[in-house]
Amino acid sequence: MVTSLFQKLQKTYGGKKVFLTGHTGFKGAWMLKTLSMLGADVKGYALKPQTENDLFYLIDGQQICDSVIADLRDKQRLQKEVVDFQPDFVFHLAAQPLVRLSYEIPAETFEVNAIGTANVLDAVRLLNKSCSVVLITTDKVYHNNEWLYPYRENDRLGGYDPYSASKACTELVIDSYRNSFFNIKNYSQHQKGIAVARAGNVIGGGDWSKDRLIPDIAKAFAVEKPVVIRNPNSVRPWQHVLEPVIGYLLLGANLATDPIRFSQAYNLGPHLSDALPVEEMLKLAIASWGKGEYKVESVEGQPHEAGLLKLDISKAITELKWQPKMNAQQAVFMTMDWYSEFNSNKNNIIDFTIEQIKTFLNE
Repeated sequence: MVTSLFQKLQKTYGGKKVFLTGHTGFKGAWMLKTLSMLGADVKGYALKPQTENDLFYLIDGQQICDSVIADLRDKQRLQKEVVDFQPDFVFHLAAQPLVRLSYEIPAETFEVNAIGTANVLDAVRLLNKSCSVVLITTDKVYHNNEWLYPYRENDRLGGYDPYSASKACTELVIDSYRNSFFNIKNYSQHQKGIAVARAGNVIGGGDWSKDRLIPDIAKAFAVEKPVVIRNPNSVRPWQHVLEPVIGYLLLGANLATDPIRFSQAYNLGPHLSDALPVEEMLKLAIASWGKGEYKVESVEGQPHEAGLLKLDISKAITELKWQPKMNAQQAVFMTMDWYSEFNSNKNNIIDFTIEQIKTFLNE
């Protein structure tokens, strides 16, 4: 009998306590729903969703977890929630995740992303039990030379914009804590496995974020207006949100089995052939939707954004036995199907989301 990915993950997370930061966000809500389907006992910690159409509300997120609405920067509250819960796993997704917004609130971006992660790790230090911790950063942590060479986990970290730099700082925070407090040489004393996942540009249903390609497309198509794009030739490692979500869960499962071996960083992105320009992704979205128009508007003085970025995912393929299940076209079509269902039958969106997760996991 062939064991599905769902069954494998269910064995790891079923009945286990999972502390999930950022559970009200786009990626966090997909993570929450997946964990709920796997039978995990989830406590979420995040800011309040901004609109009634946020995915967290659409999946009835408040009914499937103990939802704590609080700020990462509230160190005492965060520590209390972690210690009271006594988690088996911690997945830290909460962040200020937007490049363009980071130019408007740079200090807050550094504070939330770097210091917020230090606060999470300080809370983990207080646990007197074994715990597997997966910290989510981004593909943008690398010092980006905008060359064709895909970045590997041991390449130089850096960041031009405040968001990217804040995530590189976050990696330094994690590395310091792992060396100082969670050193693998002393695992028998602290019993904490600390891993990092660096994911590429994520797309999927339920993302309404400002200045993101797919949300901009979905909003424009819904009211039959042309999509405005800024950088048609920018290349990104696009992937459906379920790709990294399942990658995080696989990393957590491996970390629980062998914390000394897997306490390190892993890139989670698409195959190199699916690192596509913005304009090509837009054309795929139009093909999926059945119609749509776009126009390119170059705005003078707009903030710097990287033009080319690719990830080397060979380490995750080899060590985690993880690899992308979908190509770029499949990812775009699956995403646009979600938005189409939302527009035509919003009341069915929970079942539709569940079905997309089941299909992906081959339940």
